[in-house]
Amino acid sequence: MELPILFSSIPNLLSFFIFFFVIYIIAYFLIFPSWKPNLRPEASSCIISFFHGTPAVVFAITSLLSDPHRNFHSPNTHFQNMVLDYSIAYFLMDLAHYLVFYPSDVLFIGHHVATLFVFVTCRYVVYHGAYAILVLLILAEVTSFVQNTWTLANARKGDVEFAAKVYAVLSPPFYGFYSLVRGIAGPYFVYRMLSYYVSGAADSVIPRWVWISWVFVVVTAITVSIMWVSNLWVQLYRDMKRKFDKKVSFFSPSGSMKLG
Repeated sequence: MELPILFSSIPNLLSFFIFFFVIYIIAYFLIFPSWKPNLRPEASSCIISFFHGTPAVVFAITSLLSDPHRNFHSPNTHFQNMVLDYSIAYFLMDLAHYLVFYPSDVLFIGHHVATLFVFVTCRYVVYHGAYAILVLLILAEVTSFVQNTWTLANARKGDVEFAAKVYAVLSPPFYGFYSLVRGIAGPYFVYRMLSYYVSGAADSVIPRWVWISWVFVVVTAITVSIMWVSNLWVQLYRDMKRKFDKKVSFFSPSGSMKLG
């Protein structure tokens, strides 16, 4: 790690972290003051995710399109490094959120630590490979806007009718979109990434231990994501079946007799 590069990046990291911290505080104390105490931290986390996810996708796409020499081992451009700093600051802020409010949530804490490891090694250790990492960032965050909306609706569906309607309408398309990205697009890109690195084409600038750790983290994250959305599909099927069974029971002769 080159100290001049690290020190020159500290202002960006600090500014971005303060940005997300201020948004979190505003969300917690001004946007969600009437929410139940157990829901306010999660809702505030969703708000800073709104300010990270979609902007990060736009920034990442723009930074990649502006680099005509992009490939799996190309040197990071200044713009790409800025996007990495932006995401590092967000994950540091969200990690702090979990450590304060959900210290026993080992899965999410581990996810954030592993993600930070990938970003930090790309940004401050090897200075190459931002193309691969930012494409993965795009795939991870392209669903974030819908996911955060779904999460907020899920949190209040039990006591707010509008939230329940949003949750019901949003769930099937969100699950489908998420499944396509995490179940098809993600694994396909990881396959291309792994094939390239295994060939040894990047060994001169990205040590094997680095790209192997990247692939391990990403494959683990994709696997957990697929398991998560699979459980949601199962729950959706059960809920729809239960509603269908109730309607059938209601209109059946025996159901009519009970109503009478």
